[in-house]
Amino acid sequence: MNKSELIDAIAKGAGLTKVQAKEAIDCYHETVGKELKKGNSVDIAGFGSFSVAARAARTGRNPQTGAPLQIKASKAPKFKPGKGLRDAL
Repeated sequence: MNKSELIDAIAKGAGLTKVQAKEAIDCYHETVGKELKKGNSVDIAGFGSFSVAARAARTGRNPQTGAPLQIKASKAPKFKPGKGLRDAL
């Protein structure tokens, strides 16, 4: 399912127009993104939780030359499914 298919499904299921459904999805994504950027987690009961995982600096290898290179520390978004979602699958 891509974004436009998701918009269609939400519009149909919630009785919204496609424009309203798109605005709702975009707002949801922006809100989750802003909270993760602040370092907060977003917990949705029965669905799961979004959080930020810290990745430590490490040494990697260039796949073409095999030369070692230093990979900087970074942060990455992480999703942990909730019990309701796991049980549904």
